[in-house]
Amino acid sequence: MIKNIVFDMGKVLVEYEGDRVCRHFSEDEALIRKVSTAVFVSPEWLMLDMGIISEEEGLSQILTRLDTEEEKELARKSFAHWHEYNMYHKEGMEELVRELKEEGYRIYLCSNASVRLLTCYHQVIPAIDCFDGIFFSAEVKCMKPQKEMYEHFFERFGLKPEECFFIDDLERNIQGAKACGMDGYCFADGDRERLKIRLASLKKG
Repeated sequence: MIKNIVFDMGKVLVEYEGDRVCRHFSEDEALIRKVSTAVFVSPEWLMLDMGIISEEEGLSQILTRLDTEEEKELARKSFAHWHEYNMYHKEGMEELVRELKEEGYRIYLCSNASVRLLTCYHQVIPAIDCFDGIFFSAEVKCMKPQKEMYEHFFERFGLKPEECFFIDDLERNIQGAKACGMDGYCFADGDRERLKIRLASLKKG
């Protein structure tokens, strides 16, 4: 029997666009593309999500790949403020979370994300008041789909995998969850109606 619905964050509850913060500080398209890639499509970004480098170390390494002071200054500003601009609620997901809560499910978040999110997730996640637990990869220095990530999640909140249902936008993360005993649904297409049908089927056994 499923008692807990576990959500990923990015592309599930929250839309994410790396360019948005860069566009707040610049109108130069070439500059925006270069800096956005250097900051948000980088090995340091993954290491920050895994919690194995500090923000200071990450930014320092990112800046070494940029050439001009203009590029570096935009990178500094974008890195400092990305959490204010890059994330916004995915349409319809607040209503879905509230519906699930009203149906009696406990609601959790299990996401690959840096420790920065610990300071601002209340402003980012829709229907945050409905959540029974929030869990980010950087806290435990591993990431989905590593089994350790799911094991830490279950242990943190005292959950049984077979009583949890996971919603993520990446199939590899769903497969990782299933390998640990937690069933799930890949929300890659963003089709909320299809997701609702799958969730409704949980109550039918």
